Amino acid sequence: MKIIINNTSMVPIYEQIMEQIKAQIISGQLKENDILPSVRTMAKELKISALTVKKAYDNLEAEGMTVTVHGKGTYVAASNIQLMEEERRKEVEADLEAAIQKGRRCGMKGEEIRSLFELIMEDE
Repeated sequence: MKIIINNTSMVPIYEQIMEQIKAQIISGQLKENDILPSVRTMAKELKISALTVKKAYDNLEAEGMTVTVHGKGTYVAASNIQLMEEERRKEVEADLEAAIQKGRRCGMKGEEIRSLFELIMEDE
């Protein structure tokens, strides 16, 4: 499993781990009953605290994404992919709405904001 940590990001490392694991589940790279690396193994690979990995795993379990079996490891749980995709969509919509509101507070008109979004999307 490939996880990349951005140490310069304002996003906490445990959240970065969570988001990348969720993305791998949604994309089908991780499937139901796949085992995740142990907390120690992941911490060693990423050169971070085991407590950080544990926090990510605990939060994934609290969200119903994984199941931890004592002595056996952490596994991908059966999940509703459509529900997860809708949740991600709502998060992105909220971020976009916040960006639009910020642009308006800075005096930008709708067309200016739209052209910025088009410019950003050209890079895709």
